[in-house]
Amino acid sequence: MNLKSIIYSATAALAMLGAAACSDSKGSGNAEMDAFVNDLLGKMTLEEKLGQLNLPASDDIVTGQAKKSNIGAAVAAGQVGGVFNIKGVEKIRDLQKVAVEESRLGIPLLFGMDVIHGYETVFPIPLALSCSWDTTSIERSARIAAIEASASGICWTFSPMVDICRDPRWGRASEGSGEDPFLGASIARAMVKGYQGNNYEKNDEIMACVKHFALYGAPDGGRDYNTVDMSRQRMFNEYFEPYKAGAEAGAGSFMTSFNTVDGIPATANRWLLTDVLRDQWGWDGFLVTDYTAISEMIDHGMGDLQQVSALALKAGTDMDMVANGFNGTLAKSLEEGAVDMGQIDAAVRRILEAKYKLGLFKDPYKYISADRAKTDVYTPENRKEARRIATETFVLLKNEGSLLPLQKKGRIAVIGPLANTRANMPGTWSVAAASEKYKTLVEGIKDAVGDKATVTYAKGSNLTADAELEANATMFGREMRDNRSEAAMLAEALNVARSSDVIIAALGESSEFSGECSSRTDLTLPDTQKKLLEALLSTGKPVVMLNFSGRATIMTWESEHVPAIMNVWFGGSEAADAIADVVFGDVAPSGKLTCSMPRNMGQIPVYYNHFNTGRPKAQDVKFEKFRSCYIDSPNAPLYPFGYGLSYTTFEYSDFALSANEMTADGSIKATVKVTNTGKYDADEIVQLYIRDLVGSSARPVKELKGFKRISLKAGESAVVEFDITVDLLKYYNFELEHVAEPGEFVAMVGPNSENVSSLNFTLK
Repeated sequence: MNLKSIIYSATAALAMLGAAACSDSKGSGNAEMDAFVNDLLGKMTLEEKLGQLNLPASDDIVTGQAKKSNIGAAVAAGQVGGVFNIKGVEKIRDLQKVAVEESRLGIPLLFGMDVIHGYETVFPIPLALSCSWDTTSIERSARIAAIEASASGICWTFSPMVDICRDPRWGRASEGSGEDPFLGASIARAMVKGYQGNNYEKNDEIMACVKHFALYGAPDGGRDYNTVDMSRQRMFNEYFEPYKAGAEAGAGSFMTSFNTVDGIPATANRWLLTDVLRDQWGWDGFLVTDYTAISEMIDHGMGDLQQVSALALKAGTDMDMVANGFNGTLAKSLEEGAVDMGQIDAAVRRILEAKYKLGLFKDPYKYISADRAKTDVYTPENRKEARRIATETFVLLKNEGSLLPLQKKGRIAVIGPLANTRANMPGTWSVAAASEKYKTLVEGIKDAVGDKATVTYAKGSNLTADAELEANATMFGREMRDNRSEAAMLAEALNVARSSDVIIAALGESSEFSGECSSRTDLTLPDTQKKLLEALLSTGKPVVMLNFSGRATIMTWESEHVPAIMNVWFGGSEAADAIADVVFGDVAPSGKLTCSMPRNMGQIPVYYNHFNTGRPKAQDVKFEKFRSCYIDSPNAPLYPFGYGLSYTTFEYSDFALSANEMTADGSIKATVKVTNTGKYDADEIVQLYIRDLVGSSARPVKELKGFKRISLKAGESAVVEFDITVDLLKYYNFELEHVAEPGEFVAMVGPNSENVSSLNFTLK
């Protein structure tokens, strides 16, 4: 323990006596922490206080050189509160040593990182994880990510991202949990628990950061960073629930979003950050901006850097990521009276409290262990879990003639631009990945079949004919461009295909074709890949399409022509082996969509929990004049929310409610019998939906209100139960009151949002 930390601990008891007298002490309920923070605040200069609010990106720090780096000098001067995206336990130790031994007060740094879906053991992208509907596995993935990241000195992750997205043009759909707030809230709770464990008691429990607050997933046109505009009733009913769940789960920090909310950038929106998050929801963590969000408010037309920095502080923002607005301008704003010391102290207090809760004042090196970095990262046990969890995320969309699972025999061709790329397997936002350690799909298939079958490979095409587009979609070391002609690659692929018994076509997006600033206006299969697929089908050989994607893509043509389609998303470091496990039937597919897959671009946004119109179209009619429909397309998506096939079949029967009436303090039990009627042991995800038939405001046609993942052996049955409580019937009315209004409701149970059985009940 550092000498300054010992002195702080020793003086905490004395400081406690004077805590009540401190004018800025608000009382956290932890008297010891309040006393410590009050004492430390009293010793800090204005420059040191503003330094705690400053979160710069890391320099390219070389081990042993942190003290001499630019950022090291700022840390020694007390001008930095934390640093992010440094990888390497020795680099982090060096910089922390500067903070606690070279700065005047020895205040330790926070070390953050974008540990979005794993550290070196990378799990499937968050959208894929959500398709498992397995909150236990999702929590486990976050737990392992925290163990690995903390072993390398990281104590803070910028995850989970809980933004609801209904527009797959938005690239960051890959980082969220789909279109549904109920499922999103369940996943948010699981992720926070997985990261933070038991309130940071151990050195492998790190602080979560719920992002992006708020509404970031609903930009106009699906274009990243763009305007968001919606009613407050829609915010509370359709978008806020996952954020609220993260707050109630005790997430240590939140991150502000880039977009406007009610015309005010989120980072300076006091109603959002203070009235809702802190006052209404009772959350007591600290708020950090997204990258340069403060300075970006200048382009929003909110003023110069000094003005927007003051707006952000007064709104409730505590830490400035990279923009240099707080430490660069707040001293002048304080002098001019644009902000006051109480506002600065409140922000500093929350940063210091986070460091106190993490245990950094007691041991600044709590998360820095060279031994753990060698033993706890990318272990066989962690990889096994990542492989198992990945198998739960793949969604089987079509399986004509039971083509899948394939047998491990004969001649298997693996063809496509995603078949032999190592760096694209983990998916977007895998900043700590060690891709050189991961298998390609071809390697995974070869390892799975061993000497039982012959596996041949051809690339077949580039990602797209447009070289510039491909470069933009394969950044950060994911390049995969082949300089051969399109004709030469296609000819090679056809030669391989014709000599095979079955073709596995690895097609779709590269990892950076989705993610931040990867919005798309066309979600169909890229041009050269479509030509390749058509040519492969023309051989007459059976084709299994593995669709790699970070969003819902449009596969209308493919669904009509390809016999078997499985969405494999981006499955993480163990993707290749996990895909092979499912393709060859060692594991039955069980993932179900958490984002509706559109038929065409014109349908977007398309989502299951929409409102009805005054002129609803009949379900079984494609077009009906003077009704709410398209003249050239069905209303329904190609594949609905909750959809996913298995290698077996499931029968739902005996759906029943324990009563047809319930009171405000009562509940109803819904039961349904599910039977595995096929030949494979498999998991099924049973889904409960509810519709409020009459309300003081218009209500959606259905809303997810329960789900259970069950395992059934072939021929086995199970009775699945759901408790329908009044809380499940509540919504925010026009006055934003959270109410359950008496009247008639419909309970629906089934394997997806479209295929359901229904029973009515009444809330008295």
